[in-house]
Amino acid sequence: MEKSPRNIMPLLDADKRCNTFEEVAIGFSKETAVNEASRCLNCKNAPCKNGCPVGVNIPEFIQQIKCGNTDGALKIIKGTNSLPAICGRVCPQESQCEKYCIRNRIDQAVAIGSLERFAADNGKEDSINKIEKNGKKVAVVGSGPAGLTCAGDLAKMGFEVTVFEAFHKAGGVLVYGIPEFRLPKKIVQKEIDNLKALGVNIKLNTVIGKTVTIDKLKKEFDAIFIGTGAGLPMFMNIPGENLNGVYSANEFLTRINLMKAYLKDSDTPVKVGKKVAVFGAGNVAMDAARTAKRMGAEEVHIIYRRSREEMPARKEEIEHAVEEGIILDFLTNPVEILGENGAVCGLKCVRMELGEPDQSGRRRPVVIKGSEYETDFDMVIVSIGTSPNPLLKNSYPQLDTYGKGMLKADEKMATSVEYIYAGGDAVTGAATVILAMGSGKTAARSIAEKLNVKVE
Repeated sequence: MEKSPRNIMPLLDADKRCNTFEEVAIGFSKETAVNEASRCLNCKNAPCKNGCPVGVNIPEFIQQIKCGNTDGALKIIKGTNSLPAICGRVCPQESQCEKYCIRNRIDQAVAIGSLERFAADNGKEDSINKIEKNGKKVAVVGSGPAGLTCAGDLAKMGFEVTVFEAFHKAGGVLVYGIPEFRLPKKIVQKEIDNLKALGVNIKLNTVIGKTVTIDKLKKEFDAIFIGTGAGLPMFMNIPGENLNGVYSANEFLTRINLMKAYLKDSDTPVKVGKKVAVFGAGNVAMDAARTAKRMGAEEVHIIYRRSREEMPARKEEIEHAVEEGIILDFLTNPVEILGENGAVCGLKCVRMELGEPDQSGRRRPVVIKGSEYETDFDMVIVSIGTSPNPLLKNSYPQLDTYGKGMLKADEKMATSVEYIYAGGDAVTGAATVILAMGSGKTAARSIAEKLNVKVE
């Protein structure tokens, strides 16, 4: 079998993109998409499909692109995935579908994610036929990827679905967490509009557990799905975290993405330092660092206590960050944020070395004695993880939780309270968009089965 090089996603020039929030990845042309689709071996056992949390019929949609039928490709994808334009951009395909692609044995995996994005961006959707209602009502709490997926699948089955969102805009982490240059908000809005066309009702500015109680929802709806995410930031609990100029990545990105602090006339501006330190090395840390650069920071450092091999961020996000001038400080751990007149003026750090693997399977960082040093910074962004907001749990203690406040749910996404289901980061803690969507699909099917509605 002949080798065939993988087509590379075209990108905006690195120098240009540091000064703009335009989308970095430009997208395949039709010619490139057809060429890439031709690399697919159309395996009968489709191992790539088994690596997809929402079960997209990958070889089938790729063959449609190969034949020039972009509309047909999109129709196949939408059969199992309500948010293909989003998944094509932010899913970690390299550790899911593409990881299992047979072409990996020959050269490189088919660019499944790029092809999904191409189909979503260029395919025309079928007009939505009138869906016969089944007389059942479901409340979906949270409009992130888990909630939107659950709502879409339920609507297609004939349920009357109402989504309750605490913010003034639907989309959850898709709008407040992921920057415009990775996921344009018009793409998210288009997917939400598609759900509304299915009959999904979205109520904004509604905090469940505060403005509306779970007990009230139980009286009005036949079932409830909770997909409230994990929006409570974690901190390192080191001296100086209360200084001016210290942000959680959650707050920083929310101000930029949802409240549009990057606009000159923004009502919620963000003062960005000249030299910025970002604690953490996941995708959110990369987003925060790259956003700080675009907001005018002259120098941005990722401070990480392990090495590059252990970084949890996607490989392409790390590469894009480096291309944009983000500096990676490995085997470094901050122990104090230094202040002057109540504001950040520097960091006290220690050098680390890698020891034996810990419970995560990664080598455990160990402090090198006598390695403490100080360095100048005037802004710090903490991006070491998040946990669920305790509001819902505290207002409705009947829901069993574990760990740092995550909701307990079984393999069918059922919670400890009958007719209440949960999924996404509210159950797993901070994870990926596609895994959240997978849990939303599972919950929708479980709700239908529980309420004796036929599932196709």
